[in-house]
Amino acid sequence: MNDANPGPDPVRAPWQAPMRAALEEAERAPATGDVPVGAVVLAPDGTVIGRGRNEREATGDPTGHAEVLAIREAARAVGEWRLSGCTLVVTLEPCTMCAGAIVLSRLDRVVYGAVDEKAGAAGSLWDVVRDRRLNHRPEVVSGVLADECSALLTRFFRDR
Repeated sequence: MNDANPGPDPVRAPWQAPMRAALEEAERAPATGDVPVGAVVLAPDGTVIGRGRNEREATGDPTGHAEVLAIREAARAVGEWRLSGCTLVVTLEPCTMCAGAIVLSRLDRVVYGAVDEKAGAAGSLWDVVRDRRLNHRPEVVSGVLADECSALLTRFFRDR
């Protein structure tokens, strides 16, 4: 291997398949007028235990973000609010509300695709999930299939 083509990224490559599942959720959101953001929660063994896509327009619920809905479904599947050992995979960097939900649900990791420079709270505008003042700080993996995640959002807003 040469430096011009370093090969697969060992940090991001394992998260591509779950990110594709999150992208499938995101692709369903525009049918209800919602921004195409999708999320899945993985159990420690990698099984999907929660799915969500933005549903604010569909439900009129301001908390109807993909991450929150996926976390709620995962908590029901596990039977408690603590999602220790679990991973949230989401197509767009979480906002402050979702970052708070990630911390409070004790997820071990958040994996996201596109950066949200206007409202991101996992490293770009803020870094709520890794704030040292909090008692829980999940690992963050960013940029997984970022181009595909960004393109979905770009198409949605261009078409509006």
